[in-house]
Amino acid sequence: MLKGRTAKTRILTESAILVALSIAIFTVSDLLPWPFVYGGSFSLFGQVPIIIVSYRHGIKNGLAASTVLAIFEMIVGYRNFTHVTGIVAYLIVAFADYIVAFGCLGLGGMFRGKIGKQSTELVLGGFIVSVIRFICHFISGVTIWTGYCPEGMAVATYSFFYNGSYMAIELVLTVIGLLAVGKMFKLDKEKLV
Repeated sequence: MLKGRTAKTRILTESAILVALSIAIFTVSDLLPWPFVYGGSFSLFGQVPIIIVSYRHGIKNGLAASTVLAIFEMIVGYRNFTHVTGIVAYLIVAFADYIVAFGCLGLGGMFRGKIGKQSTELVLGGFIVSVIRFICHFISGVTIWTGYCPEGMAVATYSFFYNGSYMAIELVLTVIGLLAVGKMFKLDKEKLV
């Protein structure tokens, strides 16, 4: 069993690699055209590396990793801030679309050791954090992005379908990715087999 400085270094190194992988996946996915998705974008398993950090090394380390991802996504998505005015609007965009939305991925390991089957624990954690992320984007849609709602449509309905169009795909891909990882690897804290 690794102890002290060696364990901390390993966790930090592994977390940095998985955050970098997640950032790379989100970046590449944002460049791909998704004509069947109405607004927003989804990644090809981009949430999975952060959830693995949380599952392997605990929620504290998962939240640290997801915060790094959230800050990166906010920097990349800076143009969204040019469409809003006022400090409250900036804060809602920052928190609902980035900090909380991506930061919640660090909770993905919440079921570790609670069910006894690794793949089920991973899938449940991934499902819950994907739903939380959708709720964050939904809240942003009904508070900030109301101007994009088509005339005659309820804002909540518009936000639900707009954000649901890509988050449903993100959720399904995350669950598939976590199920595959859960079946192929034993995600012990000490080794990856």
